[in-house]
Amino acid sequence: MNKPAIVVVAYNRKRSLERLLSSLKRASYPKDEDITLIISIDKGDNEDVVECARKTDWDHGELKVICHEKNLGLKAHVLECGDHALEYGSVIILEDDLLVAEDFYNYSLAALNMAKDDDKIGGISLYDHLLNVHTREPFYAIDDGYDNYYMQFASSWGQAYSSKMWQDFRSWLSTFKEGDIAGFDIPDNVSGWSERSWLKYNIKYLVEKDMYFLYPRVSLTTNFMEEGEHSDGGSLELQVPMLFGRKDYSFSSLEESLAVYDAFFENKKLRLRDIEEKFITDLYGNKRVAETGEKSKIRYALSSRELPYKVIRSYGRILRPVDANIVADIKGEDLFLYDLKQKDKAPRVKKAKRQLYNYRAIKLKEMLEIIKFRLKKGR
Repeated sequence: MNKPAIVVVAYNRKRSLERLLSSLKRASYPKDEDITLIISIDKGDNEDVVECARKTDWDHGELKVICHEKNLGLKAHVLECGDHALEYGSVIILEDDLLVAEDFYNYSLAALNMAKDDDKIGGISLYDHLLNVHTREPFYAIDDGYDNYYMQFASSWGQAYSSKMWQDFRSWLSTFKEGDIAGFDIPDNVSGWSERSWLKYNIKYLVEKDMYFLYPRVSLTTNFMEEGEHSDGGSLELQVPMLFGRKDYSFSSLEESLAVYDAFFENKKLRLRDIEEKFITDLYGNKRVAETGEKSKIRYALSSRELPYKVIRSYGRILRPVDANIVADIKGEDLFLYDLKQKDKAPRVKKAKRQLYNYRAIKLKEMLEIIKFRLKKGR
């Protein structure tokens, strides 16, 4: 694998850009390598951002500052930044409100090398999701002993592509009729994103082609979620622990991995005792189960929701992560295996128990303070 160029997506956040560039300069890189840093700045009232980029000291190779003459908007800007993969062979794309870990480049290089011969891997994430962005609940990938997991969810908070990965996505996008991407296989949260979002089309591409992003178990970036085109700022929800230090990475293939997740953050590698047929996994309760079952001709659904079908088995919500309860066959009345061909009275779900599982050790006084803060912020 050739040396990935680093491409920074910038617009009008000077402080954010300064912080990201400082972390890039502190990071570790392979010895005697000539690494190109491209700072791409969308057109705006942002001369201070342009000045910051041009004054950057970059000791690891060529520095290129691209100032676009017209405003592209985030979607077109990111796509243009990704196109540098075709020139350099691979790219690492970083939006300006990120911070990178010391080992981000070495991780990216190792992951790109591992993925180069697997057409099912559509990109590399540098960010480790610890939040299911659809349900706003904690998410942890089940630990199978490797340094990575897979998800049918493209990453925008630090991502890397080989030229082939990017070219295949761009070729698909050029023939795809952009617009409404809603469907039972796409989370409503994603299909409802603005048309300014490039990410929702990358997710649709992964789902349609049955492809995945490779994710790290310890994040190599974190997100400050500062005010910008898609954020009003002030949120800490997407801050995650980063790797501090260096490591050698042991990556699983898709076949080896026990941690392969769909676009809903649901584990596709789960197996059920005595059930050989395919089933719908809906542990977060975010899928249109009846529609999915009807269109996919799937009889069984494993869900946390109260559904009007016969329960043939139930599990507890005790182990973490939530899918570990299925793997370990933990008994309980929190997660239900439904037979979608048999109507029945819906079971009762203890919703407060679920919240205590997700947000442990929180006190009533603290809950009230959070509610006040959310109301004040309008969230």
